[in-house]
Amino acid sequence: MDLQAIAPALPALGWAVHGGLLSRRLAFARRDPLTGLHTRAGWAARAERLISRSPNALAVLIDLDDFKAINDTHGHTAGDAVLTATAARLTAWCAGHGIAVRLGGDEFAAIVTDPTTTPGLPALRSALNRPVLYAGHLLPVSASVGACHLANLPVPTLTDALSAADAAMYAAKGHGRRNTER
Repeated sequence: MDLQAIAPALPALGWAVHGGLLSRRLAFARRDPLTGLHTRAGWAARAERLISRSPNALAVLIDLDDFKAINDTHGHTAGDAVLTATAARLTAWCAGHGIAVRLGGDEFAAIVTDPTTTPGLPALRSALNRPVLYAGHLLPVSASVGACHLANLPVPTLTDALSAADAAMYAAKGHGRRNTER
């Protein structure tokens, strides 16, 4: 092998490898390391684009009920298992028709471009309220879900949609656990 023949290509190869590594680091920075869902920063821009193209979109906000009790009773790794299961269930519910995010702690959100393409909010609630198997124990899971149809907003923005979904979620919490408000 003639090193003089390949020497001019080495800087380009180095930059290509470096660019690939930077790209991967950015992608990982936009993902929650525990759940694999988008982080708030990576999600917001994509959610805004979905909203601008989908006037019938649905914004969903989810808060796990009594999540602290799971951590306190079974440990933080059990809590991590519940968060991971919640993320998987939300992702399955969106199934290519939207984008999900872990906003932080035990709070999640999603934008679905066309709610008729998903199994519906009762199915989401049912999925989120299933127990999670962890270390041979079934951990009870309960979630409050709030939703907002963007068509019901005077100006369909992500901020307004999440605020309306948040209000619906807290109204559901006020009516007891395992509730969903639209």
